[in-house]
Amino acid sequence: MDQSKRPQKYELLGGRNREGKHTGLLGYADGMGKTLLTLLLATMVGNGFQMLGFTEANIITVYILGVLIVSIITTNQLCSLLASVGSVLIFNFFFTAPRFTFHFQDNSYPVTFCIMFIASILTGTLASRLKENARLSAEAAYRTQILLDTNRLLQKEQDAQSVISATAEQVVKLLKRDIVMYLAQEEQLAEPGLYRAAEAEALRMETKPEQHVADWVFHNNQPAGAATDTLSNAACLYLPIHISQRVYGVIGIAMDEHPLDSFENSVLLSILGECALALENIRNAKEKEEAAILAKNEQLRANLLRAISHDLRTPLTSISGNASNLISNYRKMDDDSRAQIFLDIYDDSMWLISLVENLLAVTRLEEGRVHLNQSAELMDEVIAEALQHVNRRRSEHPIHVIGTDELILAQMDARLIVQVIINMIDNAIKYTPAGSSIEIRTQQRDSMVEVSIADHGPGIPEKQKAHVFDMFYSGANTIADSRRSLGLGLYLCKTIITAHGGKISVSDNQPHGTVFTFTLPVGKVELHE
Repeated sequence: MDQSKRPQKYELLGGRNREGKHTGLLGYADGMGKTLLTLLLATMVGNGFQMLGFTEANIITVYILGVLIVSIITTNQLCSLLASVGSVLIFNFFFTAPRFTFHFQDNSYPVTFCIMFIASILTGTLASRLKENARLSAEAAYRTQILLDTNRLLQKEQDAQSVISATAEQVVKLLKRDIVMYLAQEEQLAEPGLYRAAEAEALRMETKPEQHVADWVFHNNQPAGAATDTLSNAACLYLPIHISQRVYGVIGIAMDEHPLDSFENSVLLSILGECALALENIRNAKEKEEAAILAKNEQLRANLLRAISHDLRTPLTSISGNASNLISNYRKMDDDSRAQIFLDIYDDSMWLISLVENLLAVTRLEEGRVHLNQSAELMDEVIAEALQHVNRRRSEHPIHVIGTDELILAQMDARLIVQVIINMIDNAIKYTPAGSSIEIRTQQRDSMVEVSIADHGPGIPEKQKAHVFDMFYSGANTIADSRRSLGLGLYLCKTIITAHGGKISVSDNQPHGTVFTFTLPVGKVELHE
């Protein structure tokens, strides 16, 4: 069967339009039935009025009211016209002398009939226009509300697929038609998404020919398909979702015997414009975020290169200078001078090893390649292990470990927490004068174990405390040997403690100095019987 003939046959036999009202022969029959029923009721009321002795003017008013009712309850203006003519004829037949004939004795009746007919026509026409205006106003308000709702919904969506889905649902609500949506991805259309209208007749909208039309629209940025001159054999009307020359997607609208009216078309284009704008905003936000990440990475790379180039040059120059001095003057030096040079070379090499280890640890943590192997560990044992690896200058600083009589267990990756304690103690040694003491305290507070490392140095200015855990931040302080810190130690400590679910902070030590404190979850021992 020729598909193009089906809508005409459907219209001829009758059915229901998009508003749910009868069309075709069924529509005319429905309207005529309501008209005849209204005229019958008006005649019965008029007959009652006559029996009660009411004047003919009252009966004429009943028929005019009947015409008004017909105009309201029917959709075809022909019914109003027939009701006007029928009311005059019925009034003449039933209520003028001689009754039950179309003759009349009073010569004034023709004027009465004309006035009655004109009044009926005017009443019916005005009622029809008011009803049509009310319908159009309701549709306009409904469609405008859909447009406003679309704008509000799209502003909340954070990804392109959600924007496409929200737009499709609003278009289905507006047009009550099946919708197919294509999102543009990497210069081509992704797989289509189909959105059905509950009362719509299902159409095949995802076939290869239909997708070919959608591809043509995407690459040419022009409408195509049904109701256009381009690829008009398609079942859908395809429109680009675009801003200027950039196409973000394609929408396909199932077409039937009812084309889009001008108001529907304008609201549809507005919704698609809102959709394209939302997609462009998401794209711009993504590009901005990627640019910010790239700029941050470039800044980190620049800071790292600048810091490493400065901090490597100083110890390497010292090592090479001391080595050259040993080569040239080894036999001329006494044992104490040679031992001092060896110690200086050792200090510089250990500083370089510590720097490289911190760099590697930070890199692994930033890339997420470090997996915590947590277990319940005794804090006293972890602190003792850390003290064995502290820089040799610890001999210049008395270190006191202050604990409690109870054994304190903490849940941790012991290897990483040892590194945290080493970094904190080394930091205290570097920035405090020789002879000043360092205290390590451990205590349990509810479900957390608290470890604090306090020194008696010059302290940290209040404005710098908020930045001491930032990468590459070393503040205005200098190390005792004038070597500048790379600013990775405390950043690494914060990263490790945060990964354990704890917190790290800095505060003042009274009367002077600094206290670094970190917490770890309390460890629980599992007994296996």
